[in-house]
Amino acid sequence: MALGVGIVGLPNVGKSTLFNAITKAGAVAANYPFATIDKNVGIVSLPDERLGILATLYLKGNRTPSPVPTYVEFVDIAGLVKGAHKGEGLGNQFLANIREVAAIAHVVRCFESEEIVHVEGRVDPVGDAITINLELALADLQSLEKRMDRLRKNARANKDDAALLPLIERLLEHLSAGKPARTFTEGEPEVRAKFFKETGLLTAKPMIYVANVPDSDLPDGANNAHVIGLKKLAAEEGMDVVPISAQIEAELSELDPEEALVFLNDLGLSEPGLNRLVRVAYRMLGLQTFLTAGEKEVRAWTIRQGDKAPTAAGVIHTDLERTFVRALVIDWQKLVEAGSIAAAREHGWLRTEGKDYVMQEGDVVEFLCSG
Repeated sequence: MALGVGIVGLPNVGKSTLFNAITKAGAVAANYPFATIDKNVGIVSLPDERLGILATLYLKGNRTPSPVPTYVEFVDIAGLVKGAHKGEGLGNQFLANIREVAAIAHVVRCFESEEIVHVEGRVDPVGDAITINLELALADLQSLEKRMDRLRKNARANKDDAALLPLIERLLEHLSAGKPARTFTEGEPEVRAKFFKETGLLTAKPMIYVANVPDSDLPDGANNAHVIGLKKLAAEEGMDVVPISAQIEAELSELDPEEALVFLNDLGLSEPGLNRLVRVAYRMLGLQTFLTAGEKEVRAWTIRQGDKAPTAAGVIHTDLERTFVRALVIDWQKLVEAGSIAAAREHGWLRTEGKDYVMQEGDVVEFLCSG
């Protein structure tokens, strides 16, 4: 399952540098607006220490390939300027690309530099964030107003359309104030969620604010006034801020693992900032991981929180969902504690679950199917 996260931001805030670091895909990074014109896509492994631990149980002493992590899809989207909702700059392309992703990583500049120009001529991450939020809100307003016209015409003959009118009117007021749809709380949660999904509102998508800071402000940007202001804005929306130095991440991406570890230690960091970004994105989208383990392969798989066992089986192969009978399940920590499936079975820790079993984070599973 791909996790599509669109990397957005005003020109020259460091988003393409960040994208290069996490994918090593070679997206253009240059000191002028619109260096990124085409949509670039990269796949990034989700850090998961459990895979290495399980691999020591199953893969030691043989030539089986390394454990297989699940992944996150990142999309580097063209730079945005004021007026994007009207097609200014690369606005039409920006909006089309962002509709295709499930979440947004909004990179904002939290560092000073005379060498790198800012499209607005100043460093103001809160102002940058508001600019993009406003452009997305204006695009949503345009699409909602068109939908409103259709609903008004159909309201007399269609009770469902008539019932939606008051909700949309209040949402239009909310967006007109420059507020994102994700902070709109009126109406029944189920009705609201269904409506957001049907309309594909841009501001309903979850957003992570990525604060691009100098390395001196790592790891949390606690002493960076720009980051402090950004965290206040994010808190009002119930969103997260992840401080990262895009330049440091780019340098790390060019090193082998041992050299990268030494570099991190010299900076006083325990891990790359990108690891935190991927984990926050994963959690924000309501995703979780289950694992399969055997002598041939140890692998992580992505499902949504609340998915049941047959759905999880279908992630491995669609035929497994159709022919699902039952699942043998154990928590990964219990499996490690036991040392083997055989020992876990003797302890009574290996469970048999049916079609109604709701998968849990960290389940190690073997699916048993018919045919």
